[in-house]
Amino acid sequence: MDERRQDTARQAALDYHEFPRPGKLEIRATKPLANGRDLSRAYSPGVAEACIEIRGDAAAAARYTARGNLVAVVSNGTAVLGLGNIGPLASKPVMEGKAVLFKKFANIDCFDIEVNESDPERLAAIVRALEPTFGAINLEDIKAPDCFIVEKLCRESMNIPVFHDDQHGTAIVVGAAATNALLVAGKRFQDIKVVSTGGGAAGIACLNMLLKLGVRRENVWLCDIHGLVHEGRDIDMNPEKAAFAQATDLRTLDDVIDGADLFLGLSGPGVLTPGMVARMAGPPIVFALANPQPEIMPEDVRAARADAIIATGRSDFPNQVNNVLCFPFIFRGALDVGATCINDEMQIACVEGIAALARATTSAEAAAAYSSERLSFGPEYLIPKPFDPRLIGVVATAVARAAMQSGVAARPLADLDAYKRSLDNSVFRSALIMRPVFEAAATATRRIVFADGEDERVLRAANAMLEETTEVPILIGRPDVIATRCERAALPIRPETDFEIVNPESDSRYRDYWETYHRLMARRGVTPDVARSIMRTNTTAIGAIMVHRNEADSLICGAVGQFSWHLDFIRQVLGRDGLDPVGALSMMILQDEPIFIADTQVNHDPTPEQVAASAVGAARHVRRFGLTPRIALCSHSQFGNLDTYSGRKMRAALALLDAAQVDFIYEGEMHVDAALDPSVRERIFPGSRLGNDAANVLIFAGSDAASGVRNILKTRAEGLEVGPILMGMGNRAHIVTPSITTRGLLNISALAGTPVAHYG
Repeated sequence: MDERRQDTARQAALDYHEFPRPGKLEIRATKPLANGRDLSRAYSPGVAEACIEIRGDAAAAARYTARGNLVAVVSNGTAVLGLGNIGPLASKPVMEGKAVLFKKFANIDCFDIEVNESDPERLAAIVRALEPTFGAINLEDIKAPDCFIVEKLCRESMNIPVFHDDQHGTAIVVGAAATNALLVAGKRFQDIKVVSTGGGAAGIACLNMLLKLGVRRENVWLCDIHGLVHEGRDIDMNPEKAAFAQATDLRTLDDVIDGADLFLGLSGPGVLTPGMVARMAGPPIVFALANPQPEIMPEDVRAARADAIIATGRSDFPNQVNNVLCFPFIFRGALDVGATCINDEMQIACVEGIAALARATTSAEAAAAYSSERLSFGPEYLIPKPFDPRLIGVVATAVARAAMQSGVAARPLADLDAYKRSLDNSVFRSALIMRPVFEAAATATRRIVFADGEDERVLRAANAMLEETTEVPILIGRPDVIATRCERAALPIRPETDFEIVNPESDSRYRDYWETYHRLMARRGVTPDVARSIMRTNTTAIGAIMVHRNEADSLICGAVGQFSWHLDFIRQVLGRDGLDPVGALSMMILQDEPIFIADTQVNHDPTPEQVAASAVGAARHVRRFGLTPRIALCSHSQFGNLDTYSGRKMRAALALLDAAQVDFIYEGEMHVDAALDPSVRERIFPGSRLGNDAANVLIFAGSDAASGVRNILKTRAEGLEVGPILMGMGNRAHIVTPSITTRGLLNISALAGTPVAHYG
């Protein structure tokens, strides 16, 4: 069975690399090349202008070419992880994979370059010759001691960062893990004894990093395949190893392990035994990083010492020491300030940033990606997970700051806070467009009640609200369930201490709530017994009553259940005093700019009056995001060419808007392509009200079309939804959909947290 699984996994990996097209990379143009004018600018004669600028000022290459965001991954394939010296051609899949990680995690463009050269000096000369092409060089999988020679020669003569990730990337992540492991163990770098196995590039770099962090050189005991590195040894020695030679008669790992605080393994399987672990100082810190089989398996460590703090290089155990936590972000920061090298200060900043992030509250995105693991700072969570989206903002900013402070930044940034925001925006696509809403919400403290208070997404959103906004979350749910789920999700917030809870099973306000609901609904067939039952079981109704009684300013519901079901109770309780749901508006954040879609939920077959009301509501809400509304009334008919039901409806809505003399741009009826492409629209209807601009609001004649377009944008165009926004309710209630994420809940809470005065 195990053999069959291995065969299946092997074939799946091969298929991944072969289909639908071979390899993991492609090159795409970033500028249009659709006509002769584009060609003349991209190549001859227009390209000459950029060449002349760069000839006069070399720094201009960062403005006119991709060099400032281009890294080379260079290898000769002599030390590929787990495979050894497989040569440059066989190493290409690894280098392509490294390039993909650069792009995925830090949006850095990357070329993989496999060089058929084993002589380190000649390899260094080849790398040096690449400097005009790249903004930085990532050396990869070059055997020791050749890697030391290549990096040293390149650094001495090149004016761009040269970084051997196998050395320094591993060292940085080990440094971050060790920083937090010592914090958990209650120890200090300057006091610990370190025993290490593995005298290769990564092992030496890790030890040098530990020295920079405060470990004393005399407290480092380095062993390799030949035993302890000691003074007078001449077998398999080099200057890098010799720097850690001990003056001692001890010769083996077993001789030196007694009282060790930290075991650092970068060697091979079975090197460390349970008996050795038992003789380490408590609590022992065991970093068994050999792949795929570590120096000792975690279960064997725990059998010997239950108090051990363990890290490995494998993803199936806690605390994976993975270079992807480092290299994309240290290069991101270095490139963005035009660093001429990656120095010690930048590496230490990277260590500190990674370590600090693990001690912060876990992001919802990381928790979702690692749902089976408990991500709470402690012995089993010393370093962040690779898919934690906060890494780029925290680490790259720390690296950029260190580069500027240490004087190696050729293009220092004027505003590091703005730089961090831009990095966060690149990960959280909603962050930039939502900024005006969050800023408006910060001007007032509003109480937001969540009907689905036991849902983990809501708990994470409430935690984020308390960290990032002035809003006050109120959660409806059972206190013991909420407390347990906060604990399980490793959230620092606790019921009643950090936020208010309404317990449907037992709340002092229960009588007031059911009597209020009965008073509102007595003439709609609701008896006292029914009112009591609803106020015990229906969290949406409870939240609506709270808003009605001014005990909360806005209700958010819908994370569980059907939209229409929640809408009924909102209409019953809050649809009064001129408030009435006129439509649901979804903002879809695409790669270039957002598009708003209405009405996706409320009116399945709206009347012309309801379409016009949706247009008015959409315009008001679009302005909340700092955008100018440009509304298209969409139908199968296009400017009267078909006498269809949807066309007649949209023409009637257009007439209503004309009569109302509204203060926003609208046009219709039209197809979606005419709404979004001014050139199409100009051909069929010259001089339209939208002019040369694309519409940014699409209003449809029925919810089937609106929700269909919304779902296509979500699934095929990777659109990120903000909303739905319930229009017409004076910001007193919003109904989300069950697919909403924690980030989506945070966004809708910011919308709910904006006083009505801010948007009319």
